[in-house]
Amino acid sequence: MENSYRFFENRACQYFPCHKLEGDFNCLFCYCPLYNRKHCPGNHTYIEKNGRQIKVCTDCTFPHKPENYDIIIQFLKKPE
Repeated sequence: MENSYRFFENRACQYFPCHKLEGDFNCLFCYCPLYNRKHCPGNHTYIEKNGRQIKVCTDCTFPHKPENYDIIIQFLKKPE
């Protein structure tokens, strides 16, 4: 893949694929670097547990789509 530093797929991982996603599956952001961001472009929800809001990203495939690499990098450059 061209620009391979932007893409990594680990088919040997016991959790692969961790989400249902058609096409290329990017494992580069396995642990999403946007998790701690209140405003992120992914598909997240919040649940309340013990009076605290917890971000739930179970259904989010945003960081696993190779075409979203540049968007994630731009979000990481911005302070929140």
